[in-house]
Amino acid sequence: MIHHIEALIFASEQGIRLEEIMYCLQAAFERDFTADEVSESLKAIELKYSDDNLAIELVKVGNGYQFFTKKKYHPVINLLQLQRSKKRLSQAALETLAIIAYKQPVTKTDVEQIRGVNCDYSIQKLLEKELIAITGKSEALGKPILYSTSGLFMDYFGINSIQELPQIKDFTSTSVAIGEQTE
Repeated sequence: MIHHIEALIFASEQGIRLEEIMYCLQAAFERDFTADEVSESLKAIELKYSDDNLAIELVKVGNGYQFFTKKKYHPVINLLQLQRSKKRLSQAALETLAIIAYKQPVTKTDVEQIRGVNCDYSIQKLLEKELIAITGKSEALGKPILYSTSGLFMDYFGINSIQELPQIKDFTSTSVAIGEQTE
């Protein structure tokens, strides 16, 4: 049961309340759990993570429980946060990246024709951030460079393959139409 509670706390984006833990355990094991049973398990987890050899701890926040990084590791975590905040993508870079992701392999000229503006800077930044890669040369006149997404792109967006990208039809809404609808 302790491992199940750990998994619930770990998977929860916010603090998870005792009642939520009890509900999940009861649904999973098809038996009732008392608040005392779950509280004892939470104390055991808290004790386990109080070990100085571990970087995280169980903390009760408000009415819920969450895993947090211990305070002595906050300086290094702040460095990571600063580094990642510098890696945020501009709207232009996101648009360029989306075109490359859906049309790959694609040339810079193709991207610029779709966006309607010069994409030199966006492509340069995406290459620097290693979200795209040069994957060859086109057979078109002048042999322009072909761009595709990289493995880091997959990690960044939490997907395993390009097929997991949302389909363009998922973005269109049939409820928004101009004029009268005919049946």
